[in-house]
Amino acid sequence: MTVHHRRVPACAGIGLRLPHLAEVVATRPSAGWFEIHPENFLANPHASELLADLARDYPISVHSVGVSVGSAGGIDRTHLGRVRALVDAIDPMLVSGHLAWSTHEGDYLNDLLPLPYNEETLQIVSMHVDEVQQGLGRPYVVENPSSYVGIASSTMTETEFLGQLADRTGCRLLCDVSNVYLSGHNLGYDPCAYLDAMPPGAIAELHLGGFVAEDDDGNPGQQVLVDTHDQRIAESAWELYAYALRRFGPKPTLIEWDNDLPDVVTLLAEAAKADSIALANLETERRRAAG
Repeated sequence: MTVHHRRVPACAGIGLRLPHLAEVVATRPSAGWFEIHPENFLANPHASELLADLARDYPISVHSVGVSVGSAGGIDRTHLGRVRALVDAIDPMLVSGHLAWSTHEGDYLNDLLPLPYNEETLQIVSMHVDEVQQGLGRPYVVENPSSYVGIASSTMTETEFLGQLADRTGCRLLCDVSNVYLSGHNLGYDPCAYLDAMPPGAIAELHLGGFVAEDDDGNPGQQVLVDTHDQRIAESAWELYAYALRRFGPKPTLIEWDNDLPDVVTLLAEAAKADSIALANLETERRRAAG
């Protein structure tokens, strides 16, 4: 597996979705970096040409929603090969995907579905992550999911599972801070304790995204948080982001907004807020170190 040394900026970037692509190519906004979903470009030659043009001027992160490392039936090698071709064309700073499964017997499901955290699953996911890394020719970065239910057959925590996955495969981890807050609310655990249990040396990237509260039909009077990526980041997630920065240090941080897209200016303002929080935390740490 080749080690790539493309610059990975420890600042905030924004998701580049197809409705904004032409505008971004034309205006070249002041963005730290962009994240793309390769599935939006693989069958779109014109969009791929525009992306290659942008990749000469901006760091790009590739975040796949179709590489299903948790599927018991294995990786779609044809899809992985197409992702590899795009990765080779733009040389992204990072390539990432989800700790989930989303395919079954050749069919792609429009969901990122949960896994039991046990040794059997760990062996399967580790084998698939190894295959993905060999197929891409570079390290893969695995993201923690948004969770709504726990699975009774789990024998380890999510952080234990992710830590062992990183140890066995050499993969890196993407800590979605909003997912940690959301899952902590839904499953009843302390999100700060979750971050404390993550291996700092494995963290390559952070995510922040919007979520909404909905009534929990199974628990009258209770609410469940749903990962919608369709609005500004909640203040509670910003507070947890500051904690994550103190835990992990400055990291490239994505503003993740996929539905009901706002204009690019709004996305850049959210990225600027993330950068300001990171700067404030850095200054606080410097003052503390200086006594």
